[in-house]
Amino acid sequence: MPRALPWFALAAALLVADRLTKFVVLDVFAPGERVAVTGFCNLVLVFNRGAAFSFLAGADGWQTWLFAAIALVAALVVSWIILRAPGRRLLCTGLAFILGGALGNLIDRLLYGHVVDFIDLHAFGWHWPAFNVADSGITVGAGLVLLEGFLHHADAAPRA
Repeated sequence: MPRALPWFALAAALLVADRLTKFVVLDVFAPGERVAVTGFCNLVLVFNRGAAFSFLAGADGWQTWLFAAIALVAALVVSWIILRAPGRRLLCTGLAFILGGALGNLIDRLLYGHVVDFIDLHAFGWHWPAFNVADSGITVGAGLVLLEGFLHHADAAPRA
């Protein structure tokens, strides 16, 4: 367990960053209010009752509990993997980001019934769906886990 503590601390740091940014945005912005930050990035307060890309956002509310359950199961599985392989640094970094992000969005679903999103990237009239720090952590974490899988597989491959 002690070898896994840094990974859980990293997940907690991402969770704190996610919560703090959401508190600020909720305090400063009205829903739908948009402020340009750069030529390709806005801050905008939107609520997402669905999952990625607003999947099932229009459902009658049952999706909140489904996505909360999925996030809880994911957090438990990720935690178990971290505990089993704390020495695999790249894997555990990715999993810690996923864990912190999953918990950040889980808290939103339990508190508000939706996820608070506020980062709006755009170019040439096209907008990426709004996202938050937790979503960023999940995305970066998934990329690191995939990268580690390729690197770990290459290290384990027999040499000719």
